[in-house]
Amino acid sequence: MNLKFYRIRAGAKLPVRAHLTDAGMDVFYCPSENERDRLCDTTDFWIPPHESRVLPTGLKVEIPKGFMLEIKNKSGIASKRQLLVGACVIDPGYDGEVLINLHNLGTGSQVIKPGEKIAQAILIPIVHCGVEERYGDADCLNLGSKRGSGGFGSTGDM
Repeated sequence: MNLKFYRIRAGAKLPVRAHLTDAGMDVFYCPSENERDRLCDTTDFWIPPHESRVLPTGLKVEIPKGFMLEIKNKSGIASKRQLLVGACVIDPGYDGEVLINLHNLGTGSQVIKPGEKIAQAILIPIVHCGVEERYGDADCLNLGSKRGSGGFGSTGDM
């Protein structure tokens, strides 16, 4: 299966896998004309500490029915630059530009240059299900689990 991507401006790079067996395809920053004007003749994009910014890719994508495109962190960018992805689901009915929401968790500003990898995209099948409300005692779920209702950290320390 091939995803159909459309470049909507010059400089946009198609997503690529760094290695044939990678799950994700690298996605790149591609500034729009509005950003070029707003950024005062530079196309570098600054993300101040503890703030989020939405970065354009210069791409639109045709997602097949029954799938979604999930935008995920690049491990190196997340660990070395403290830049994490938010708002990460692209539904098959979306036909706008692919935009990447990056949040800077670090203490210093981060600069993103045109053509730089900013995230990765993974095509994921969607399983549609209905919702059924049940009445009665919700504590008596019969899941056959010894875990029960234990939440975060309920299986003990490392």
